[in-house]
Amino acid sequence: MVRRYDIVVVGGGHAGCEAALAAVRMGAQVLLLTMDEDKIAQMSCNPAVGGIAKGHLVKEIDALGGEMGRNTDRAGIQFRMLNTSKGPAVRALRAQCDKKLYRQAMQQTLRSQVGIDIRRGTVKRVVTRGGAITGVLTDSGELVSARAVILTSGTFLKGLIHVGMNHFPAGRGGEASAEHLSDCMRDLGFEVGRLKTGTPPRLDRDTINFDVMVPQPGDDPPAPFSYRTERITTPQVSCHLTYTNEVTHTIIRENLDRSPMYSGVIESVGPRYCPSIEDKVVRFADKRRHQIFIEPEGLDSNEYYPNGISTSLPVDLQAAILRTIPGLEHAKMLKPGYAIEYDYFPPRQLHPTLETKLVAGLYHAGQINGTSGYEEAAAQGIMAGINAVLKIRGESPLVLDRSQAYIGVLIDDLITKDAREPYRMFTSRAEYRLLLRQDNADLRLMDIGYHLGLIPDPVYARFLIKRASVDREVTRLKQTRPAWTETFKKKIAALKLDGITPDLTLAQLLKRQELTYAALLEMTGETGPENEEVRDSVEITVKYEGYIRRQLQQVASFKKLEERRIPTTFNYEDVTGFSREVLEKLQRVRPASIGQASRISGVTPAAISLLIVALERDRRLGHSLQP
Repeated sequence: MVRRYDIVVVGGGHAGCEAALAAVRMGAQVLLLTMDEDKIAQMSCNPAVGGIAKGHLVKEIDALGGEMGRNTDRAGIQFRMLNTSKGPAVRALRAQCDKKLYRQAMQQTLRSQVGIDIRRGTVKRVVTRGGAITGVLTDSGELVSARAVILTSGTFLKGLIHVGMNHFPAGRGGEASAEHLSDCMRDLGFEVGRLKTGTPPRLDRDTINFDVMVPQPGDDPPAPFSYRTERITTPQVSCHLTYTNEVTHTIIRENLDRSPMYSGVIESVGPRYCPSIEDKVVRFADKRRHQIFIEPEGLDSNEYYPNGISTSLPVDLQAAILRTIPGLEHAKMLKPGYAIEYDYFPPRQLHPTLETKLVAGLYHAGQINGTSGYEEAAAQGIMAGINAVLKIRGESPLVLDRSQAYIGVLIDDLITKDAREPYRMFTSRAEYRLLLRQDNADLRLMDIGYHLGLIPDPVYARFLIKRASVDREVTRLKQTRPAWTETFKKKIAALKLDGITPDLTLAQLLKRQELTYAALLEMTGETGPENEEVRDSVEITVKYEGYIRRQLQQVASFKKLEERRIPTTFNYEDVTGFSREVLEKLQRVRPASIGQASRISGVTPAAISLLIVALERDRRLGHSLQP
C-alpha cells in the first residue's frame, strides 16, 4: 500500500520541525520522516539559541508563527541581551538552553499538532516523474506519495566523523549516517558538495573548578524570545569564562601532524566564524589566549560545553589541552570532541522559495544548503513549509526581500552568492539593519504570519494593540510641548542640556543623545505606556527617525532594481560585452531580477548596465519579460 500525504518532511532537526509545523497549520497533511523519533529537535552542538543576528532570526520565525522562540523560552536556563551598550540594530538576545527540555518541548508541540504523522525511517531516494516530485522511497522499500517533499537532512548525508586519525560513518555522535540519498540527488543532476563542522569535548561538572573562572550571569529578569511568552519560569543559572594560554597553544602547534585537518585527512571547508581551536592557534598566531565559555547543557545534566575549543584532535591530546586551562586541570571528558564531514547541495540550485530548480515540488532547508546554526536552519524550514503549501494551493509564493527580514537576507545570500563554506548570519550582512531590528520583528512580519494562518487570533489582537500604542505615543510626542514650569527648567539645568527652548516638542527633546524616554517622562511628570516593548519601540522610532527615513529611501531604490525581472528563459549569451566570468556566473545562478544579479560576486556595475540594455532591447522587440 502506498501512503499518501500532501507534504513529506525528511529530517527532524530544527528546519524539519518548523517546516512540518508551518505546513500542517496551513492545512496540509504532513509526514515527518526521521531516523529516530526520540532525537527530534536534538541540539547536537551547543544548546544555545540566538546571539548576534541569530536572535533576530528567532524573533522573525516567532513573528511568522514558528516555534523556536517559544520552546527556547520553555527550556532557557540563561538569557542575556547582547550589545546593550551599542545601537538598537545590533542588540540581540541569546539563551542557553536545557537541551533535554528543549527537545521535549518541541516534540510535545509536534505530537499535539493534529495533521502530522511522525514516523521512523531513512529516505533512500526521492521519486520524480516528468521533472516533478511524486514522493520518497524509504530504505525499507516503502513508497510514500507526496505533492511536495522538503529535505532537511542536516549533517547526515554521508556523514563522516573524525577523532584524530580515526574516522567512521555517522550523522552525529552515536547516530547512523544516510548513505544513499545524496547519490540519488546526484543522479537527478544536482551538484553535491562537501562541508565540515565540529564540536568540543563535553566535560563533567563535578570535575570543573568554577572558583578560578569569571562568572557570566544572565539578565534579571530574563527577557523572552517569543511574543507569546508572558515570562520565563525555568530556573536560571550562570555560565563561566576561562582562557587558553601559551602552554595550550604549544601543545597544539607541536601536534598538528596528528590533526585530521592539518594532515590532509579532512579536505572539506569548515565554518570560518566558528573555527576549531587548532585553526585559531594557526590562524591567529599572535593571540596569547582565546576565550572559553563554560556552559551547562541542562539543569539536571552533568555535561558542560566548553564553547571555544571545538577540536578533532586525538583523545589523548584533547585531555592534555584541558589540563593546561585554568579550572579544567582535572576536568573529566564525558565525550571527546570531533569533526564531521557531510554532503550538501550548493543553494544556487534553489529558487528564492527554496524549491529546487531541477525538480518541481522538492525543497531544501537547513544545513544541506550549506548553512551553520540552529537558527538559520529553522528560518529556512518555516519558509520551505510555507512555500510548499502555497505551491500546492496554486497561490503566490512568500519571498521576503532583504529590506523586510534577516530571513530574506539569509535566503538571498544563499541562492545568489554561491558561498563555498558554511554560512552564518551576521548583522553586517544586512544593508538595512536599522530597519531589521529584533525589537520590531513583529511589526515587520506578524501581519504576514497572521494572514497565512500561523498566528492565533489572541496573539494577533495583542499585536494590534501594541502597534496602535506605539503609533499613538509617537504621535503624541510629536504634537506635545512640555509645560515650561520652574521645576521643568530646573531639571533641564541639572542635566546641563543646552539649546532647549519652549517651542521644542517632546519628540524633539527625546532626539537628544543625553535623554532617554524614561528620563523624559520623569522630567515631565508623565507615566507613558506601561508595556516595556511599547516604550522601547517608541524611543527607537523617535531617536532614529532620521536614519530610518534615509534607509527607507535606500529601500525604495533597491525595490526598483528588484522589480526589474529577468525572464527564466533569457539568453545571456546574446549579450555583447560580458566577460567569460560574468557570463558563467549569470548562467549558473540565473538571477530572478536585476537586483539579484547585482549581488552576485564578480558581476560588475558595467555588466549590470549591459544586462539592463539587453533587457530593454528585448522589451522593445516584444519579447516576453515575464519570469
